[in-house]
Amino acid sequence: MGNQTEFIGTAEAARLLQMTGRRVVGLCGEGKLPGAIRSGRKWKIPVESVKKFMDNAGIKVLEKNEDDEHSLLPFAIGNTSYIEISSKCYYVDKTLLIRDLIDDHNMVTLFTRPRRFGKTLAINMIKTFFEKTNDDTAKYFINKKIWQCGEKYRSLQGFYPVIMLTFKDVKYNTWEESLEAIGLLVKDEFKRHPELSESRILDADAKNYIGRVEKGILSSVELQRSLLNLTHMLSAHHGTKVVILIDEYDTPIQQGYSRGFYNEIISFMRNFLSGGLKDNTNLAFGVLTGIMRISKENLFSGLNNPIVNTVIDEKYSEYFGFTEEEVREMALYYHRTSAMDEMRSWYDGYRFGNTEIYNPWSVTNYLASGGQAKPYWANTSDNEIIRDILTGLTPEIAEDLAKVVQGEEIYASLDMEVVYPRMTDGNDTIFSFLLLAGYLTPAGITEETESGTFAFLRLPNAEIRRIYNTEILSWIRMQQSGNIISEIEKSVYLNDAKRLQESLRKYMIRSISFFDGATEGFYHGMVLGLVASLSSKYYIRSNREAGEGRYDLQLEPKDKKLPGILMEFKTVSSSGKDKLAELAEDALAQTKERNYGIDLEERGINDIVRYGIAFSGKYVEVRVER
Repeated sequence: MGNQTEFIGTAEAARLLQMTGRRVVGLCGEGKLPGAIRSGRKWKIPVESVKKFMDNAGIKVLEKNEDDEHSLLPFAIGNTSYIEISSKCYYVDKTLLIRDLIDDHNMVTLFTRPRRFGKTLAINMIKTFFEKTNDDTAKYFINKKIWQCGEKYRSLQGFYPVIMLTFKDVKYNTWEESLEAIGLLVKDEFKRHPELSESRILDADAKNYIGRVEKGILSSVELQRSLLNLTHMLSAHHGTKVVILIDEYDTPIQQGYSRGFYNEIISFMRNFLSGGLKDNTNLAFGVLTGIMRISKENLFSGLNNPIVNTVIDEKYSEYFGFTEEEVREMALYYHRTSAMDEMRSWYDGYRFGNTEIYNPWSVTNYLASGGQAKPYWANTSDNEIIRDILTGLTPEIAEDLAKVVQGEEIYASLDMEVVYPRMTDGNDTIFSFLLLAGYLTPAGITEETESGTFAFLRLPNAEIRRIYNTEILSWIRMQQSGNIISEIEKSVYLNDAKRLQESLRKYMIRSISFFDGATEGFYHGMVLGLVASLSSKYYIRSNREAGEGRYDLQLEPKDKKLPGILMEFKTVSSSGKDKLAELAEDALAQTKERNYGIDLEERGINDIVRYGIAFSGKYVEVRVER
């Protein structure tokens, strides 16, 4: 008898080919694994076909772990190298992003997505695909989706010289340090193209410029033209146009805003980026990534009309973050299908365009930890900008934040061209930033009207709710003896007017200037922010109609064993602070005279604590009655 064909199943083939079972099924259906036989809903695949595919694709045989017969691929937490991840780790195939970039033929594309949603890996993937190198990088795409799209796309693999710069680590406290860091980035990129130093095509001036870059002696003006100069040199040497990839372009801009050198960094980045991306005849195409779109500042003025793709756009929506199907495949591969509900609760809920998206960083960390549900994404940033936003709370904004923390939706006007200095100007900019940064997500399709863009917004999931309850609201937690926020919470629970008065007084002395206390609205927003941490036990409502008027603040207990709380605020100028006691009494009386407690009583809450609080500058008086 002749040799008998040896078959294996889809799961074993997936392990050997280092891809998902779904992709193996696709290869079988496409005839890429000759001799594969379909048996019901499963496939029997010839071992020889798998081995031949592995040889052609340059896939090495994985060593089996004695403790794990499946020898599962490792996770790639924190690794942004496409080559390493796609060949050695579990990789979620996003290579069709390359197909769409080629088809769209845009000169410059900007992708804005929250941090840790795969932007840097995507940039590295694009670089690996298009870059002309001495190494054969096609082998990293042969078993990926892009390779099945046809010769039109395969012919561009390894075709262009590529410039790639990532600004994700340019986080310095001064403009001088930031400029030096950018100079080092440019120097490293020039060194990544040693062919230029040895080129017989470039003239003496170009060689001299390269030498000045390597010595780090370029002036600020010369450094601003370095991106343009590098494209000219690469194009001249290789005889083709150049691809420019810029990752996390807005990181140094955010740092400049936080550290006081915003104008300097904006001026530099405007000239630097426009040099390479505006009217550059040597540019094949450019791709940028970041969290924010900053076009109102003329950062992208005239850059060949860049196409901006944000979280509300449908196109490219599946390429950043994990889709439901991709997470399900990962869970199946790592034998964690029983964890799907928990992952969905904690890390799903984002909506990019019309696509449901999971947080990829958190999902990967969750699976790598063996299924421990934690706010992994919260630990990747100190949320400094969020705290800057929250210091500008108004009663209206604070009320909306209280709603979303409690699972409600808010209707907001969106400004997708956020400007850092005007970030706290109003609801539209604040909620737009929270949307772009991943702290809110659309609850449905956004509406485009003559008046602008509008959407219902909500918290995506349990992880983000945890961030609001801890990380984001930590701007108000004074890490000193007594912890003021805890004191305020205790004061409310104990109905202790004197303790609350002292806590508010301490908070104002330590955290606001005299001139901050100008209006009742400011104090209203301040107190609403301070009690927002009680949202796990209370429904917090602000400026609602009840009885014969509108109360300032109402806390409805989720557990009927707790009392309901009503707060009314009064304010007077600093010259009238001797009237604070009288005003506090008036505020307390108002809660009863206007029957503000009727809402609570109708919901079965008869135990109501009423507060009258009067403010003047940094002074406060509190009266309470139960």
